[in-house]
Amino acid sequence: MIKIEKPLERCKLHKSAAVSDPNYGYAPRARPIQEYIERGVVIIDKPAGPTSHEVVAWVKGILNLKKAAHTGTLDPNVTGVLPVLLSVSRKLADAFVWDKEYVFVMKLHGAVDEAEVRKVSAEFVGKIYQKPPLKSAVKRRIRVRTMRYIEIKEMEGTDVLMRVGCEAGTYIRMLCHHIGLALGVGAHMLQLRRTKSFPFDEAKITKLQDLKDAYVLYEEGGDESHLRELIMPLEDTLGHLACIIVKDTAVDAICHGAALAVPGISRIEEGINIGNRVVLYTLKGEAVGIGKAKMDSKAMFNAESGICVETEKVFMKPGTYIKGWGDKGTE
Repeated sequence: MIKIEKPLERCKLHKSAAVSDPNYGYAPRARPIQEYIERGVVIIDKPAGPTSHEVVAWVKGILNLKKAAHTGTLDPNVTGVLPVLLSVSRKLADAFVWDKEYVFVMKLHGAVDEAEVRKVSAEFVGKIYQKPPLKSAVKRRIRVRTMRYIEIKEMEGTDVLMRVGCEAGTYIRMLCHHIGLALGVGAHMLQLRRTKSFPFDEAKITKLQDLKDAYVLYEEGGDESHLRELIMPLEDTLGHLACIIVKDTAVDAICHGAALAVPGISRIEEGINIGNRVVLYTLKGEAVGIGKAKMDSKAMFNAESGICVETEKVFMKPGTYIKGWGDKGTE
């Protein structure tokens, strides 16, 4: 489940007192509905049958958007968690290609004692070698992937219900095949459902039909509440990255791609190291952009000048906040 903790609560190092001008920007959940949608993420419960690309196309059609993207392909017959990044949120795609969790049924090709299945399956936790299957969309070469955990939930005859946590890019179909070979009887994957795609899980999952109903209620009756419940602001998905709160006067410069200089900082999260990816937030909690830390937290707090974050991606449009910078950048 996504842990939602406000940036202002996380940034405990108060470098410079600042107050945000209420005439500019919005707190993430107070955005006008169209902007709320375009800067949002919806976790779709992908049904069996359509491709991930088709599901994204349906989401765009439902919400009347030109652009959207998913964070990791699911095969047509696979169901479960498919995060869809709406419009602006597409810039976050590379922030989520991490761990996945699946629940699946493995079909053994012969009778095996349950204790033996558990013993052999446990041997696959850790680093494993895989070659993508013939029908995969990537180059077929040996790859190393990490299995975080493998749990056998239930076994009935030759059907084994399992739950695994693994690195992105792991092929569960190949895992079943290899466990079957190790057991000496062979095996194949019968059913597969993704239950987590970091940092998303099934807690906020929604069906396409429910998303359509919510949009119709808004479009025909002006009721935004259901859309706001199903779609989360992009800020809710960034809790795994370190954060810095910037002053209003620094926001527009960052929107133009400028680096964050020390005078533009209001608050800092502890524990930031050089090279860490950092989210830059306004005092209202809006994500302005993501960058790479050029100083650690302590150095940022003690410094009086210098560049502390090199901006890599910007989520906010220039002009959202009043220009508060000159030739010196984000001061």
